[in-house]
Amino acid sequence: MMGAKRILCSLAVAAMLLGVVCAVGAQPQDPYPIGEVTIESKQIAAGVGITWGDGTLKYKGKEYKFTVRGLDAGAVGISRISAKGDVYNMQKVEDFAGNFVSAQAGVAVIKGPVGLLMRNAKGVVINLKATQTGVQLSLGAQGLSIAMK
Repeated sequence: MMGAKRILCSLAVAAMLLGVVCAVGAQPQDPYPIGEVTIESKQIAAGVGITWGDGTLKYKGKEYKFTVRGLDAGAVGISRISAKGDVYNMQKVEDFAGNFVSAQAGVAVIKGPVGLLMRNAKGVVINLKATQTGVQLSLGAQGLSIAMK
């Protein structure tokens, strides 16, 4: 019996350490934002959520329009999302397009605040602060695909 408790304790510690490593890995390398982003999107979900919308990137005094598409595993509900955030670790505007990923678990019910830190393959990090209107339960990993217009 003591061996089972020790194994469970070890698994719990390993899970906590994995969570810390994942959270640290998503942190911006440069503590100062080099751009700003706004996104307006909608999501509908029944097990797998589908997100679509548009956004604007402000970078070096210019505005760049983009589209957003995404999936959210384990989501149920309908929501509308308005997000604003900061952009980190971007060397050129072309680095912004791509697939951004994050892992989170949360519940939003009628105007609940949402925070989301995401990174793409080129190391660009966006730190989004969103307002979500509607009712949605989300338990899985999220991903967004951003394409410049």
